[in-house]
Amino acid sequence: MSTEALREQVRARYAKAALAVARGGNPCCDPKAPGAGFGEALYSADERGELPDAASLASLGCGNPTAVADLQEGETVLDLGSGGGIDVILSAKRVGPTGVAYGVDMTDEMLALAQENAREAGVSNVHFLKGTIEQIPLPAACVDVVISNCVINLSTDKPAVLAEMARVLKPGGRLGISDVVAEDRLSPDQRAERGSHCGCVAGALSRGEYLAGLEAAGFDEVSVDFTHEVADGMHGAIVKGVRDSRPAASPRSLPVAAGSGCC
Repeated sequence: MSTEALREQVRARYAKAALAVARGGNPCCDPKAPGAGFGEALYSADERGELPDAASLASLGCGNPTAVADLQEGETVLDLGSGGGIDVILSAKRVGPTGVAYGVDMTDEMLALAQENAREAGVSNVHFLKGTIEQIPLPAACVDVVISNCVINLSTDKPAVLAEMARVLKPGGRLGISDVVAEDRLSPDQRAERGSHCGCVAGALSRGEYLAGLEAAGFDEVSVDFTHEVADGMHGAIVKGVRDSRPAASPRSLPVAAGSGCC
């Protein structure tokens, strides 16, 4: 399957989920099995209480990045693959009126849902941008924190994503990411046997690939900590790092496997 065909399958699956939520239903095409460590249950009751119902329903992630990003008043936050806007809205509340929260998503239907959820939540310090996480539509060194919730594993060009995160972060800026990550013992083919690409399994990086890729991209203090198993040898994980002062690396120079599998 070509890169573009795989990306279109991902876009179509999440567009369908957004439309289902917007019509008042559940995201019936959610590619992740209920109870398998995905979705709104990974947020506290207090956090869900801060959100419109549609934002919680549209949560298809594998973690809670706002809980680990240690957001501070006045910071600028960027959410990669912002979906229905749950993490952007929570981030906007954490950074307050002097801060700003950006969300980037490639799916028109998710962007429309996120904008409606932000209006309903009463937050105005948010900006939702159409784009891909491989080519983030923001200038260099403009962001304090990058977060993401179970989206990097869906990328068909992960070296570009890691390089882009380094590019947009200010020196000293940090990552607070939730993602599905494989144990190092699993090859890309073995990961694909455990689940589809759209289901956030087949395209996941291994822990070693993540660590090496982030260090090469220009991050210090990198860590990948497993939190819960989503399939044999596949885990929800918290990924952290701090941007150093080196120029951002070229995506092609990063030692990261692209992953395999299909929806």
